[in-house]
Amino acid sequence: MKLEKDISLKPYNTFGIDVNAHQFISVQTEEELLEILRRFYASELFVLGGGSNMLLTQNINKTVLHVNLKGIEVVEESSEYVLVKAYAGENWHDFVSFCLENDYGGLENLSLIPGNVGTSPIQNIGAYGVELKDVMEYCEAINRQTLSKKTFYTKDCKFGYRDSIFKSKLKNQFIITSVVFKLSKTNHQLHIDYGSIQTELNSKKISSPSIQDVSKAVIAIRQSKLPNPKEIGNSGSFFKNPIVSNKVLETVQVEYPEVPFYKIDENSVKIPAGWLIEKTGLKGYRKGDAGVHAKQALVLVNYGEASGKEIKEVSKLVKKEVKTKFNIALETEVNVF
Repeated sequence: MKLEKDISLKPYNTFGIDVNAHQFISVQTEEELLEILRRFYASELFVLGGGSNMLLTQNINKTVLHVNLKGIEVVEESSEYVLVKAYAGENWHDFVSFCLENDYGGLENLSLIPGNVGTSPIQNIGAYGVELKDVMEYCEAINRQTLSKKTFYTKDCKFGYRDSIFKSKLKNQFIITSVVFKLSKTNHQLHIDYGSIQTELNSKKISSPSIQDVSKAVIAIRQSKLPNPKEIGNSGSFFKNPIVSNKVLETVQVEYPEVPFYKIDENSVKIPAGWLIEKTGLKGYRKGDAGVHAKQALVLVNYGEASGKEIKEVSKLVKKEVKTKFNIALETEVNVF
């Protein structure tokens, strides 16, 4: 554990934004984490995980605490299921790959999502019909004020669409140190009816897919539409898919009867934000090195040297145009600092 001063955070955020941290500390164990929490007031720390769900628009004048705890272990096992614990600093897709290699089912639809395990419950990450809440058993977290450790079971987390208690009532109060997942060992329940998964499987002539097949299909779809953060700076989906009333949907259908949507309940539906943005004509929009990705309008990108403020301005433009055209307010999924 080493305290560094005035270092660039460009390698630590997937947008590749070059801002400086006043001080920077990376911790590899819970003991190191507790030591830092004893040394600094909670208000003096800026907690950083995988840097995949943030847009940095300014230098960080606090001490950046990089949570880099590593480790994967089986904590309980039966003939039908397994409980696997992954520590907060584990790369999400590396963890998914570990589970697939061991034929543990449940995470295959969440393949190739950027970020680390520790931040996955905060956002309730999800893709292709599966959300974290569907596979998480519990997570462990340390209270930043009292330094006590608490277990949060799924029911405690108040999970919603890209939301949890860690983004609302308990925001900035806990640091998640590990997450435990309940995964299947036999009779895997596949989710292949969402998005293009079935189409991708059909193209490969796979009629009885394994969880590995589903993962490969998801990866192929994501790679065809989403830029690799190692090549083009981005944070995945920048906006949430808006949930609107049936009345709003009917209004959109007057001009666009083909509008895609997913039923939420009897009164509301979810419309893909990427479709809405594309219809404004902003897909592929670029100003300097900041822009809207040419293949997936839901993703904002840094083509090289864009600042966080420039990308934020693009996001404002997108929101304005969607609101003007459809009277639908887009909500940012990425945390902006």
